Amino acid sequence: MTHWKKLNNPDYLGAYALDTGQEPILRIKSITREMVIGEGGKQDECTVAHFSDDNVKPMILNATNCKTITKIHGTPQIEQWQGKLIQVYVKIEKIAGEPLECLRIRPIAPKEPTATKEALTPEHARWSVAVNALASGATTIAGITKTYSLSETDKAALVEAASNVNEPDNA
Repeated sequence: MTHWKKLNNPDYLGAYALDTGQEPILRIKSITREMVIGEGGKQDECTVAHFSDDNVKPMILNATNCKTITKIHGTPQIEQWQGKLIQVYVKIEKIAGEPLECLRIRPIAPKEPTATKEALTPEHARWSVAVNALASGATTIAGITKTYSLSETDKAALVEAASNVNEPDNA
């Protein structure tokens, strides 16, 4: 479903931009003070978070959200928020007695994503290179697992294949 505010293509992220249950984790690129033109042409100087993902619009930060960022990242210094992750969600707040969807920041710092390693299996193009490097002593299993993920079964197969490299065939 499309919220009518999405059709206006506003310059800033709003609650209407998130689908139900969507809680994006965003990396702060910078925090600035900007003149924001609101409904009816009213201008206000606001604190604005810009994000590393260029497909995400900047978010106007109110005092509540600034306090949350301060709490989860341990500093009120906006320059130190650069590169930090926040998780944004929609919360319904009563404003002037009326329920209003607002963007809020989860009060827990999101964990840094971990890079996933490519699995090294016997079918992998680099398997034979790993076997030969292990057989020659140029690397170790620990060295291989710094670059690749290796199941226990594949680890055993790799060690066995490496030990067979220098053995003559008994044919």
